[in-house]
Amino acid sequence: MPVARRTRRLQAPRDEVWATIADAYHLPRWWPNVRRVESVSDDAFTEVLTAGEQGRPVRADFRVVAHEPPRRRVWTQEIEGSPFARVFTAVTVTAQVEADGDGTQVSLAIDQQLRGASRFGAPLVRRSSGRLLDQALDGLEGLHVTS
Repeated sequence: MPVARRTRRLQAPRDEVWATIADAYHLPRWWPNVRRVESVSDDAFTEVLTAGEQGRPVRADFRVVAHEPPRRRVWTQEIEGSPFARVFTAVTVTAQVEADGDGTQVSLAIDQQLRGASRFGAPLVRRSSGRLLDQALDGLEGLHVTS
């Protein structure tokens, strides 16, 4: 079960960073490959992702399983019946936000449970997920640059 984690200190107030992470409509601004977000409710949302070289849209449904303002949000992907079901049995994303002096410590993690023979690719999935988290943190940092 590959788990990728990344942490970064941002020079921005925690409440501002939390507001971005806690609002699914902001995902296209900072989470890689998210073209838009639809069907947002308190406990669910759908990402429309850009997939592959052709940039074909792929929909991914998520359920918010923990929302603890202003420090922790966890969402899981609805895998059953989706194109992701061939590879994954579960995908969970955790975002944690902590005040750190005049800045904010942001920790992101992706926990992916692979299906069948896909399990042999766990090291590659972990490495790829780490790059995705680095890009997400880059996106957050770009949104919250303070002068």
